[in-house]
Amino acid sequence: MSQDMSPELVRRLREAGYKITPPRLAVLEVIQREGEHLNPNEILAQAQAIHPQTGRATVYRTLELLTNLGIVRPIYVGDSGPTYIRAEGGHHHLVCSHCGRILDFEQCVADSMERELEARFGFQIKSHLLEFYGLCADCRRDDTTPAG
Repeated sequence: MSQDMSPELVRRLREAGYKITPPRLAVLEVIQREGEHLNPNEILAQAQAIHPQTGRATVYRTLELLTNLGIVRPIYVGDSGPTYIRAEGGHHHLVCSHCGRILDFEQCVADSMERELEARFGFQIKSHLLEFYGLCADCRRDDTTPAG
């Protein structure tokens, strides 16, 4: 197991009754190391660099497992299929509706809203996803460039 691999993540999988095989461990390591906005093809390529025998089916099964365990969650932007982010904590994105680019931002006004919602509804919030859709600077620039 890599030094970067979270023992907590491995423990959660074992407690749920899943074996920690080298290909599955490679997928976990990629997710742990890279973190955000990885699509299955990117995860496959990086996992194969760690463990060459990692197959596409293992990546998809592991992502489904991690989603079911609440470790990652898919987000769908544009037509490119899901990208995966960690499930816990706050995630704040600016999403370009034209090119699909995703920009993260740290400033979050949802923290105070979380506390208010928890108090009002007695609901314990574990994470949130805040997304704003529009056009990134490059697409705005391209959109205003006169045809020539």
